[in-house]
Amino acid sequence: MAGFGSGGDGGEEPRRAGPGRAGERGGPVGFGGGGEEPRRAGRERGGPAGFGGGGEEPRRAGPRQSESERAREICLRQLAARPRTRAELARVLARKEISEEVIAEVLDRYDEVGIIDDAAFARAWVSSRHHGRGLARRALANELRQRGVDAEVAGEALEAVDEEAEAEAARALVDRKLRTATGTPEAVFRRLVAMLARKGYPAGVAIRAVKDALAARDAEAAEFADGVDADALADQAEDATS
Repeated sequence: MAGFGSGGDGGEEPRRAGPGRAGERGGPVGFGGGGEEPRRAGRERGGPAGFGGGGEEPRRAGPRQSESERAREICLRQLAARPRTRAELARVLARKEISEEVIAEVLDRYDEVGIIDDAAFARAWVSSRHHGRGLARRALANELRQRGVDAEVAGEALEAVDEEAEAEAARALVDRKLRTATGTPEAVFRRLVAMLARKGYPAGVAIRAVKDALAARDAEAAEFADGVDADALADQAEDATS
């Protein structure tokens, strides 16, 4: 009989259920079968995390931010970049769809504790832009108005730049530009007067500053400057802009 040590009758020895056979027939894993280990629930089927599954842990919903908290956060981010006026912050908050009531509440509080101070802002702005960029009173007043500074507050800040300060700043700007200026004295004169006008200088201040600077440059420029009637040109410029 086959299977008991006799091979004389040609009977085939029964196939042994070796590794792989039981697995192919679905035999249980870990008991002699070599079948593939079933996929773990959760990794492929989205089972709950923490029980052998690889699914993502659900995100926890944090406490919802109130409108006042959101408004304060927006303001602080704006102020971290540079000082701002109350009007500037109000415009930003309005664009972010913060209600008018909350805007007033938050900005009133910031006024009380000194986080925003339009008067201090105006003084710092005038000092920085006048000394750093050479801007005259008229240009500075326009910039403060664009940033929502009250006219009275702006006027107090602009008192730091009087006529003498404007004349000195205009002359310093012209002297610096003359170092690299090219062209005829007339062409240089027109360019420098236009430059000062863009910075807010009155026509009379600009023309006198350029005339005096040209008079001290060289003989050709001095001869041209002698022929310049500063008062007449200033009157013409004022009439053209009025």
